[in-house]
Amino acid sequence: MAIGTDAEVAVVGVGTMGSMTCWQLARRGVSVLGFEQFAPGHDRAGAGGETRIFRTAYLEGAQYVPLLLAAQRQWRLLEADCGRDLLTLGGGLMIGDPDGEFLRSVRASIQAHDLPHEELDAAQAAARYPQHRLRPGEAMILDRLAGFVRPELATALAALHCEQAGGRIVRRDPVLDIAPDADGVRIRTAARTWRVGQVIVTAGAWTRRLLGPAAPELDLQRLVMTWFPARDPGQFTVPRFPIFIRQTDGYDISGWPSVDGASVKVAVNYGYDRVSDPDRLDRGVPDRLLAPIRAAVAALLPGLIPDPVRIGAYLDGYTADHHAVVGRAPALPNTLLACGFSGHGFKLAPAIGLALAELATDGRTELPIGHLDPARSQPAAPPRRMVADELAVPATSH
Repeated sequence: MAIGTDAEVAVVGVGTMGSMTCWQLARRGVSVLGFEQFAPGHDRAGAGGETRIFRTAYLEGAQYVPLLLAAQRQWRLLEADCGRDLLTLGGGLMIGDPDGEFLRSVRASIQAHDLPHEELDAAQAAARYPQHRLRPGEAMILDRLAGFVRPELATALAALHCEQAGGRIVRRDPVLDIAPDADGVRIRTAARTWRVGQVIVTAGAWTRRLLGPAAPELDLQRLVMTWFPARDPGQFTVPRFPIFIRQTDGYDISGWPSVDGASVKVAVNYGYDRVSDPDRLDRGVPDRLLAPIRAAVAALLPGLIPDPVRIGAYLDGYTADHHAVVGRAPALPNTLLACGFSGHGFKLAPAIGLALAELATDGRTELPIGHLDPARSQPAAPPRRMVADELAVPATSH
């Protein structure tokens, strides 16, 4: 490992993945220097929205399950380090056609790894979870190792614990240039130039701007989360209303239990529109773009008033195959990267942070991240749905 003047390892972008990487490096005794153009815990990129889903019966592929189980252990370690509850496992419902591709993929993960679960037919589901208005024949799979994590709090606390363990976080000083060479890496910010042994770039939507063609091309999309008032908030508490993902009759939504005692977060599982410049994310969402989520709530969740009382806009980058890139940057010495988590990364964050810390210090990791190798071929996944496209209105976020 190359040794730098200012730190052994720098982490550029102390957001979702970067904060966890800084924490994992610092707890290993590594000299770490983090750079964040805003401040850890901000909501101007991928992390935010008060709660994010954690699940193990993974519809994106059974190969993720061992990594998710490792992530659960790392969430508990972060909780122990910080003394705060960050991961709540209250179960998770996967709802849809029992013979459709969605629930078949969920079952494949369950069967491949013998995950604790329960299958409910339409009658059982309606009796146990009456908050959901089910279509004839729909079924539920209860993932017992699902729940939610606290994104802003977890990111801020991981960065704080890094500093308490001896690391340093440079806030509000954007990185302008990263120049790796055989002996280390030069990092230039507006304030000064730094020299480190290695750099880990976890800059999300800004990754390609910093690394050029060594980083994957990312399709930047604006994601929107919406909160709806509950007619009876007691019906939507953590014990009574697990997180859910539902695909039915063209609707594709997720939901979370109420954490404020008044509103319930429900969001579409696809993008609203595309973003050409991550520095110009439009955080104002035109009312016409909310028509699909209002319709879904009205049709499927009768206990909610289908007009949102809170709206949050976030940004994420999608790779060609919709799987992240984690590992050594091709053709760049002393450089690792993690980006392109394609809308399903936050739950993995502390395990990804550990993998990056191990790669930087040991040159290898036992964590199962082979399917995320930056050098892999990326056959294009089917195009994602986009609200603006379906409503045939111009994109407003660029």
